[in-house]
Amino acid sequence: MGKRRVFISADHGLAIVYFLQSDLVDRLIAAGVEVVLLSDDGLIEQIQQRFGRPGLVVEGLRLSQAESYFKTVSPFWQWWLDFLRRAGASRRINLEAVESYIQQVQAEANSRRKRLFPLMQLVVAALRNWRWARRALVRAQRRFNPNLYADLFAKYQPELVVASTPGWRHDRYLLREAAARGVPTAAVIVGWDNSSSYSLPGASVDWISCWSELQKEELTQGSDWDTKRVHIGGIPSYDGYFRDEWRLPRQQYFVQHGLDQQRKLISYASSFITFSPNIQNIEALAELVSGQQLAEPSQLLIRLHPNHFMDVERFAAEREQIRALAQRFPHVHLVEPVPLGGSLGYYSGEDMPEKASMMAYSDVFVTVYSTMVVEASVQGRPVVSACIDSPLGWPGKFTLPLSRIGDWPTHSRFRQSGAGRVAYTTAELAAAVNHYLQDPQADQAARAAFVQRECAFTDGSAGQRTADYLLSRMGIQDE
Repeated sequence: MGKRRVFISADHGLAIVYFLQSDLVDRLIAAGVEVVLLSDDGLIEQIQQRFGRPGLVVEGLRLSQAESYFKTVSPFWQWWLDFLRRAGASRRINLEAVESYIQQVQAEANSRRKRLFPLMQLVVAALRNWRWARRALVRAQRRFNPNLYADLFAKYQPELVVASTPGWRHDRYLLREAAARGVPTAAVIVGWDNSSSYSLPGASVDWISCWSELQKEELTQGSDWDTKRVHIGGIPSYDGYFRDEWRLPRQQYFVQHGLDQQRKLISYASSFITFSPNIQNIEALAELVSGQQLAEPSQLLIRLHPNHFMDVERFAAEREQIRALAQRFPHVHLVEPVPLGGSLGYYSGEDMPEKASMMAYSDVFVTVYSTMVVEASVQGRPVVSACIDSPLGWPGKFTLPLSRIGDWPTHSRFRQSGAGRVAYTTAELAAAVNHYLQDPQADQAARAAFVQRECAFTDGSAGQRTADYLLSRMGIQDE
């Protein structure tokens, strides 16, 4: 018998962490499976140098060809099928995040798409009410299959194709080709909000592994997954947090950023910038810290978002505003995420020690409901979600006031958990931060319970558990 192989699609920086910075790939290789990792073509050499090991082969995912196919082959139908896929989950789950997506698309649509929106909203209504309509949509997507990977399937003959989404991104073409060839497929959920925000599969996928019972319910109730084909494996990307593998020594970290070890550390992670500016949150925190309005002498460390480095004028402008603010205010410092490169940009696993240390040494961690509310809670840190509305928004672009996003599924769960506080004004922000400065252990039990519900496994075993599930799908070992 020849080598047993699996294809893994890692088309996002978060997927690099999920697969390569947990035990997952090593576990597959140890079981005698050769892993063929498909990622951005421009990163092949870098990934090989950083993660290369016997049993791991790196190939290009041909994302530029996939993007070209999407834009040039029946682009009208492909665009609308993708929109309906994301908009059309069953109303049996909380669809607030999906509704915000629809509002954004409609607001920014060209005139031709705007004219079609009333008709497409009727189609969305049918999808949300009838399972047969959702199944028909998933089947309709199959026709768009560019067969980009015929040579790779012939060369490696994989027994299983695994992707970091069930076809929500351009991985849909790899998964569609696999299904057409009769090769079994699987997907994993890499993001906290993915199962509630991205809706129906973009390809026929046989199995999926998610974080928790909460995500499993979103998949089965919202997107009609068979419960027997949904596995709860935890979140491998967080294994390093649970095992405390990434944290730098405190003194080293503080010296690295010019921080004062005698001052309390307030950290802010930018988030949600696609829908709203963050500068108003950051200015409020900078003024609180520099104006000595907090219960303890403090300093502010700001982490820019990966999207701040996209070639988008409004995001770049806010990035420069934040840089200038850090220069202007005393005791305000800046962290910039490390780029992975290629089309994966600044969504990177290269700075996991930076992220882990920032959260671990924060006396209070502040963000806008980002996934980092879970990551900071894993490390037992007090968390505040700052939701101060921007007075300007994004001029000429759709803006969603931060005060209106609390009912999104993940946001709602955080609020209801009692694991942290939410602030809608500068005064509320000061009160929430001061509350935790004066009582660092406040809400700790709620944070622990929140982490348990969201992550399922908190012993650093998620990579092994997920790998074992994938191996069982190949018949290599029992589930």
